[in-house]
Amino acid sequence: MNDVAIVGIGMHEFGRHDGVSGKRMGVVAVRRALADCGLDWSDMQFAVGGSMDAGAADTMVSEVGLTGLPFTNVVNGCATGGTALSQSVNTIKSGAADLGIAIGFDKHEKGAFRIKGPRGKDWYGGSGLALTTQFFGMKITRYMHDHGITQDALARVSAKAFRNGAMNPMAWRRKPMTEEQVLESMMLSWPLTQYMFCSPGEGGVAMIVCRADKAKEYTDTPIYIKAAAMRTRQFGSFEVLAPSTAIDRDPGPTTDASKAAFEMAGLGPQDVDIAQLQDTESGAEIMHMAENGFCEHGEQEDMLARGDTEINGRLPVNTDGGCLANGEPIGASGLRQVYENVLQLRGQAGERQVPNDPKVAYTHVYGAPGISGVTILSR
Repeated sequence: MNDVAIVGIGMHEFGRHDGVSGKRMGVVAVRRALADCGLDWSDMQFAVGGSMDAGAADTMVSEVGLTGLPFTNVVNGCATGGTALSQSVNTIKSGAADLGIAIGFDKHEKGAFRIKGPRGKDWYGGSGLALTTQFFGMKITRYMHDHGITQDALARVSAKAFRNGAMNPMAWRRKPMTEEQVLESMMLSWPLTQYMFCSPGEGGVAMIVCRADKAKEYTDTPIYIKAAAMRTRQFGSFEVLAPSTAIDRDPGPTTDASKAAFEMAGLGPQDVDIAQLQDTESGAEIMHMAENGFCEHGEQEDMLARGDTEINGRLPVNTDGGCLANGEPIGASGLRQVYENVLQLRGQAGERQVPNDPKVAYTHVYGAPGISGVTILSR
C-alpha cells in the first residue's frame, strides 16, 4: 500500500466575491495548486471535487482542460472537502494512480444555513430547529450546564479567531475584536452572539497529492498524510436533524473519527503540535477540543484562560481564524484547514507561524446530519 504526500496547494480568498462563481473560485484554486508544484492540469491522473451549492465540480474541466481524466464529484455536507481528500488518498493507496488533485469550492446565499425537511418541505427549518443558530445555541447551552463552561470562554474563542484571521491574507474577517466586543454584539441564540457564529461564505481550495516516494520530484517540502478518517453518527448522537435526544447518549461521530485517525497514524493527541477544529460557532470549537481527545470535558475553560490554544500556546487551535474568521463555503472548508496545516508544517504561515518547528498537524471537520472527518499530517 502506497503512502501519500501533499505536494501542491492552492486557495481562492474566502469571503464575498460578487460576480465570481463558485466554480471560478475552484478553478483559481486549482491553477494556484498546480503552480505551487510546477505541474500542469494534463499531469493529473484523476480528480475528486465537490460543492454544496455551486454546481458539479467536474464541470470545471471546460476551463482547466479537456484531458479526459476521471473526475469524481462528492457531496458530503461540511465534510465535502475532507471527503475529496480522503478519496484522493484512497485512490493512490490502492495503486490506481500516482498523482491527482482534490478540490472543494462553494458560494452560498447570505444569512444562516437552513435545512429543509423531507421532499423539500421546510417544516423542520421553519420550526426553528434547523435554523442552525438556534440548534447550536441549544447544544452549547446544555454543554455549558453539564461541564461548567462560561460565556466568557465562548468570547475568548471568537476573539482568538479574529486575531488570527487578521494575520491571514486569505481570510474574510480580518478585523481584530476584543472579548468585550464579541459579548456586546447582537444576541442571536443564547448564549451565542453575532460574532460567535461563522457565516455562509465563498471560496475554493485545491491540493495535489501523490505517492510519497515520488513527492520530492515535485517539491522540496512534501507534507505526508498519516491518516484520513471519516465517520457517521451512531444512535444517540445529538445532531442538527435530531428531533429529540435519546436516553442513551453517544459521544458522536467526531470521537469515532478521531480515534480511527490516531490509530491509523500510530499517534496520540499528545503528539499533535497544531490543530484546526470545526468552529461553526465558538461553542463548537470548545466541544470539539474534548471530542477530539485534546482535553477532558470541562477543562476547556482553564485552557482558554491560560492561552493554551493561542498561536504561541501549548496547542494552537485554528491558527488561520477558523470558520469564524474565514466563513464557511461548505465544499471548501475542510480543505482550508488542511491548506493551513501544510503552510504551518512548511514554515510558510508568515505572521501566524506557530513557533518551535511544528511536525504534526491535525484537522477536524464536522457537519450535518452527523458526519466528521479527521486528517493527520506530518513533515
